[in-house]
Amino acid sequence: MAIQHFPLKLVDRRMLAPGIAHLSFVRSDGQPLDFIPGQFVQVHFQYADGRPTKRSYSLATVHDHALGPGEAVEIAVSYVPGGAATALFEGLPEGGEIDASGPFGRFCLMPADANRRYLLIATGTGVTPYRAMLPLLERAMAERGVEVVLLFGARSPAELLYGEEFRAFAANHPGFRFVPCFSRELPAPGSAQTHADVRHGYVQQFLDEFAPDAEGDIAYLCGNPNMVDACFEALKGHGLPVARIRREKYVSSK
Repeated sequence: MAIQHFPLKLVDRRMLAPGIAHLSFVRSDGQPLDFIPGQFVQVHFQYADGRPTKRSYSLATVHDHALGPGEAVEIAVSYVPGGAATALFEGLPEGGEIDASGPFGRFCLMPADANRRYLLIATGTGVTPYRAMLPLLERAMAERGVEVVLLFGARSPAELLYGEEFRAFAANHPGFRFVPCFSRELPAPGSAQTHADVRHGYVQQFLDEFAPDAEGDIAYLCGNPNMVDACFEALKGHGLPVARIRREKYVSSK
């Protein structure tokens, strides 16, 4: 079956952190993009010498899918010095178009999940699918009392992507814990980013604290391959079956 391509028009750009942009698009053909939170789109373009290439980006769009497909297509893009995709996005004016396909992927919450808790673990832009999942997580917490822990690794407070949104969500939902893990620099004392669940170190150092449970937990791992591998082994060590550990690795390419 042929992959359907569609044009995306840039409607908004904002910097989430140094070197990371949040880009908002709409389909230029007027069609919605129906997707399951956790899926990704592929962006197709050419290297300077004309060779075709593509990059994958998880959808960060927050949309209540009970209301039908939405219009916005939002992604987070890491700017890599000298990167071909970086040149594409940095040079894209508002109103400019790119060629995309999708959505693809199975890194999604499953309708048949009957777990007691989700352990969502991410580093860097690997947190974007969890942002898209918030409406579904909200429904799961309300309908079946599931608990959610989001362990998110960043080097510094300036690199905590969507941190304010996750903090606000946690404040409004007692079943949701947001645990930012800063490997290099902690928030300034008294700042809005300081709260009881802030940790100093790497996400994999704090897994044991949340006592992963083979019977009750389903874990999601997204981001840096080393983190994904380390957490995968740690979760298996706690007895989680491989089928209850869902993984997506982000490998940056130029």
